[in-house]
Amino acid sequence: MDPQGHNPKNGTNIWMFTLEVGLFGGLIWGGIKGVFYFMRLTTVVPGFMVEPFFKSHFLKSQPGYYVGWGAFIVFSLLATLIYVLLFRKFSGPVPGILYGIAWWVILFVLAGPALHLMEPLRKLSMNTIISEFCLYLLWGLFVGYSTAHEYTDERKREPQEMSDKPQKNPLKKPTENPQH
Repeated sequence: MDPQGHNPKNGTNIWMFTLEVGLFGGLIWGGIKGVFYFMRLTTVVPGFMVEPFFKSHFLKSQPGYYVGWGAFIVFSLLATLIYVLLFRKFSGPVPGILYGIAWWVILFVLAGPALHLMEPLRKLSMNTIISEFCLYLLWGLFVGYSTAHEYTDERKREPQEMSDKPQKNPLKKPTENPQH
């Protein structure tokens, strides 16, 4: 990788790629997180990550929903940066799935209850646990598989024939010279 962040093998700017995947991961899965909350599939407010900075009542309002969505986008950007820097060479969907599960464990088992961002796991409903687990699993799959496709796609690395001569079409019949 050169100092500007370009990968010489496939020309991808690592920083722009991370911004794109993180932004779209946050937009898509943060939006789905909000839908889960409004459909009552989860009791964890979308803005639980910014709970120390905003009142709980505000985070349960419509503007609070957008603040929570924004916080999820920022989280997604940072987590995608970590994934791209550390795990971009892993191929397939499994590393991304495990990454999403790891973030769910960090947020819902370790940090969330310890920082009083949410109730302990044993006090959350089974619906909330399953919904949030699946959301983070799919978000991790999105981040991981997008990255794996970009950095381990072998088709991009195959040499291409570069020639100044026009290529002959093997299916085309040769034309007869009318001057004979």
